Amino acid sequence: MNKTFEKLGFYPADILLPKDQDMTKWAVVACDQFTSEPEYWQAVEEKVGKAPSTLRLILPEANLKAPNVDEYISGINAAMEQYLKDGVFQTLEDSLIYVERQQSDGRIRHGLIGMVDLDAYDFTPGSGALIRATEGTVLDRIPPRAKVRRHAPIELPHVMLLVDDPDKTVIEPLTAAADTMEKLYDFDLMQNGGHIRGYKLSDKQVDAVAKALEGLASDEAMQKKYGVSGVAPLLFAVGDGNHSLATAKACYEEQKKGKTPEEYLALPSRFALVEVVNNHDDALQFEPIHRVLFGVDHEKFMKAFQAAYPNAYEGRGEGHTIEFVWNGESHFITVPDPKVQLAVGTLQGVIDPYLKENGGEVDYIHGDDVTRDAQTQRARRWRRRRRARHPRTGAWRHRPRARRQLPGMHPWRIHRRRQHRPRRRCICHRDITMCRRETALWESAGKYIRRRQCWTSSARSTALRMKMPFTPVSV
Repeated sequence: MNKTFEKLGFYPADILLPKDQDMTKWAVVACDQFTSEPEYWQAVEEKVGKAPSTLRLILPEANLKAPNVDEYISGINAAMEQYLKDGVFQTLEDSLIYVERQQSDGRIRHGLIGMVDLDAYDFTPGSGALIRATEGTVLDRIPPRAKVRRHAPIELPHVMLLVDDPDKTVIEPLTAAADTMEKLYDFDLMQNGGHIRGYKLSDKQVDAVAKALEGLASDEAMQKKYGVSGVAPLLFAVGDGNHSLATAKACYEEQKKGKTPEEYLALPSRFALVEVVNNHDDALQFEPIHRVLFGVDHEKFMKAFQAAYPNAYEGRGEGHTIEFVWNGESHFITVPDPKVQLAVGTLQGVIDPYLKENGGEVDYIHGDDVTRDAQTQRARRWRRRRRARHPRTGAWRHRPRARRQLPGMHPWRIHRRRQHRPRRRCICHRDITMCRRETALWESAGKYIRRRQCWTSSARSTALRMKMPFTPVSV
């Protein structure tokens, strides 16, 4: 291996590729996509069927809070072991792969697949590491992801690192030479995902990549691009998959405990697979990530926002302008004296403490139309969830999932849920239209008794969309 890579924190890797498989069924979108669209993942399930697929090796974050999530994770680890045992993969040792990803809009994004040294990565604000985060890392999001990665024999990350290469010295020479390179795969992606091609780099091309990256990390390059000298160089910025890379870092730090430097430097978990993309790639487009809140009180949240920023006012103006969508109507609020540089920080600085204190959920979604649709669809699911709690006590009601015969009962006494009941007044609500009665069968001291209960079905959701009209780069 070229010794130059040791100074860069980026290396060629042993990369697994499926052999003799239907590649369209094999490749699926990243696990953190379509979190509010379970119907997308259902369509993928139907498309894949019983064929080998990365769908069996990832946990879509739409299922991250499923009651049987531990079973999902165990199944994923078992599928990984089975694929390795059955010889599904072929190994490209000590390799870099040049990728051309044709997006659904027709534009082609160019990337370079390799691995990074997690000792060269730090998501702490103000870090001087070679690889740094571009957004705040929410530590609460790491443990669920760590459950998937902790015992996984292989990894399938979706981490994108951006390199600031205005002269296009690293990846673009590979584009010009693609016709002469060894092609590894070339196929259409499912669900209108576009098309992808992969090429293996020759030894000469690997050395050229190392030399070009070394030039970008030099003091001369830092002075030319940023006007600074004598500072820790920034070579890679995490453009996507920040929390996935932070999870890999956390798992590596767990395994380092109690080991000598010689031992932990030899751990496979020290490295993570990534795709490097030039920040100046013509196909790279920065779009806002909208925040959608569920299970929150709209007025209470807005009061919390106003308390955090007393000088904020309704309407558009100078400063950070944030758009709120509530009940299908858009409203704007402007913070004239923001405490942070980006509007995303202004908004997130209110969302995180509010949810921690008052409860609720937040989802992160791309696209205006998708965000509005998600508001409606997730709100319906949230309402179904809220019906299971009593409006005053918050206690869970008994909701039998299916008709079943209870012990000691005759078949004709099988519990049946009545779908339609006449509306009556109850002590919980004066407005009978807000009341939903249901007969539940409870077990108490070995005897089955019937009890009346009343539940409310009211719930709302708030969609928050952020725009920065006075900033050239969207969040």
